[in-house]
Amino acid sequence: MKIFIKKLIIVLFATILSCGFSYGLEDIKVTEGSVLSLQDCIKIALKNNPNIKNAKYNYDISRANVNMARSEFFPTIGYGTGYNFNAIHARRTSSDTNAYSFEASLNQLLFNFGRTNANIKMQKFYMIADEYSFNNIVRQTIFDVKQRYYEVLAARATTVINQAYVDINERNYLRTKAYFEEGLKSKIDLVNAEVTWSDSKINLVRAENSYKNSLVNLNNAMYLKDAPTYMISTKEGFAIQDNVASVDLTKISKSSGKEDSHIPVNNVKDAKLITSVEKLEMLSEYKVDEFPYSFEECIDMAYKNRADLKAYTSTLDAVKENLIYVKRNYYPSISASTGYGFRNMERTNSFNVGVNLSGSLNLMNQKSRVDVAKTQVQIAENTLEKLNQDIYFEVQNAYIDMIELEKQIPLTGVKVRQTKENYELAEGRYYVGLGDYIELQDAKVNYNTAQRSFIETIYRYNVARANLESVIAMPQPVTLTIDEAVGKKIKKGKK
Repeated sequence: MKIFIKKLIIVLFATILSCGFSYGLEDIKVTEGSVLSLQDCIKIALKNNPNIKNAKYNYDISRANVNMARSEFFPTIGYGTGYNFNAIHARRTSSDTNAYSFEASLNQLLFNFGRTNANIKMQKFYMIADEYSFNNIVRQTIFDVKQRYYEVLAARATTVINQAYVDINERNYLRTKAYFEEGLKSKIDLVNAEVTWSDSKINLVRAENSYKNSLVNLNNAMYLKDAPTYMISTKEGFAIQDNVASVDLTKISKSSGKEDSHIPVNNVKDAKLITSVEKLEMLSEYKVDEFPYSFEECIDMAYKNRADLKAYTSTLDAVKENLIYVKRNYYPSISASTGYGFRNMERTNSFNVGVNLSGSLNLMNQKSRVDVAKTQVQIAENTLEKLNQDIYFEVQNAYIDMIELEKQIPLTGVKVRQTKENYELAEGRYYVGLGDYIELQDAKVNYNTAQRSFIETIYRYNVARANLESVIAMPQPVTLTIDEAVGKKIKKGKK
């Protein structure tokens, strides 16, 4: 009993260890104030994504199916025992009999004309396909996290821009109010300045809501529920004022109902002292790293690396083996059997050995099954051909999008500087009486729009680049393999 308990403890301990280290990724704990990089977010997503877990479970099922197919070459053991009691009572005689019996048999498949081998190969190909399906879900998960991560950075930058625009309009309102009180500006200019300031605050609220939604999307991509307040580090060259962004969704509440529409009561005594435009460090020096592969190299890499393409290829191999398996149902099976029996009533022992040839065939059913198997091969070939074409066009579109956005980034950066300079000139002209308010307002709107367009272009470029990396299955610094997911190494040559 003690030996049994010791063995049980060892088994439980081994099980706990295997569960704790089932994934080859470090366990990242998100605590209050944590700073997460893009790679950290990817690791968390790979750890938590239920789709990845389901893909791993499907692989486990396929691996078990391979073992079940192999089991046909293993002997089948049969056994049975029984007890019978018979009581016979007549006028002259009566008897009671007790009969004990035991029987055991062993059956072994010898040859079935390759049918079992075809089944084993088919299940192996399905297992390989499930492994590639696992890798494909990992690829999609990584891209989804990247997209949501860049979305947060872009939304945060847009919020900063809109906050700066609110500050600009507040200063313009204060200056216009001061000039109005001195009789230098009209009432309509003051009202327009106030309206513009209010509009900018509305846009700021919208930007803040978009930022919060982007945080929700990032947490969803990482499957991070009830996350504490943490920070994300920005991509190199994507920094605005600081290099971390707060992710806080712990306090979501309705508006208090109090409108923030008050007009400042303080007067600006010397408006000329604050007429200069504050410059925001809005990624004006953003650098684009050259993509290391040409379009032709991207196409070759996609056909070489795409896991979904390999999964469909393995599925085609599997259905071809299934066709062979179905065709070989025409042939019989050769098996050997042996058995032993004992009955205590007659004190008899029996032993038998035999070789059997057996089979059954329904010609109509068999022909229909072959036709279905042939059609499945045709469907798989057509699907594989379609995927080959789809991959080519996916890579082509992704490459064109990335190159186009790469060209736009320096141009939109120049436009930001130009609209800023134009705004400074328009502001100077307006406050010395050479320009009107419409000219100033247009210059402000153009400056704000240019900044938001610059951020949007950078965001779209990063997403487009991540998408291109995804469609060509470019190796990533953080990933997860099926070997790590199942907790042990599987030799590729033995699949």
